[in-house]
Amino acid sequence: MQDRFLADVLRNRHNRAILERWSALALPDGWLVAGCLFQTVWNLQAGRAPEAAIKDYDLFYFDAADTSAAGEQGVQARVDAVLGDLGVTVEASNQARVHLWYESHFGQPYAPLHSAKDGIDRFLVPATCVGIRPAELYAPNGLKLLYDGLLTMNPLTPHRDLFERKAESYRVRWPWLRIGPLDTDPPAPRA
Repeated sequence: MQDRFLADVLRNRHNRAILERWSALALPDGWLVAGCLFQTVWNLQAGRAPEAAIKDYDLFYFDAADTSAAGEQGVQARVDAVLGDLGVTVEASNQARVHLWYESHFGQPYAPLHSAKDGIDRFLVPATCVGIRPAELYAPNGLKLLYDGLLTMNPLTPHRDLFERKAESYRVRWPWLRIGPLDTDPPAPRA
């Protein structure tokens, strides 16, 4: 399933271009994550163009030495310089500083992270916990939930109101997605 996932996400020309320019981004513990990956898969399953309605492309990195907003803006400027010609929004987010702004933005507490992978682990929906970088895939819950279109609440981020809003926004775009049990037991990892 990993080979299928990588082939699918690389059908999105923007994902492919970002990975081709990866070394120029120079992101510490960097990952291409989130919607640009799982939404590409769901677009393909729905018979749409791989890039259809993907609003942005997210890059996670981890730099505990500089958790300032200015530091993150500097990284964003570098990302813009390297990828600006793609004509899509690419957002870089230092996972070492998420706990500093998350509660004021989302109204829920957020413990400090220790790596970019920790940020991927805490996406609201386990099926969407995916990240890639050249020659590496990170999918802590496997890929079966993603391909099955099963949306469940992440026990690492058990914010039911945020989950319900997120899941419903996905179902508006991909009506075939299903909302599964909302207990707090983690899904069994599957490849």
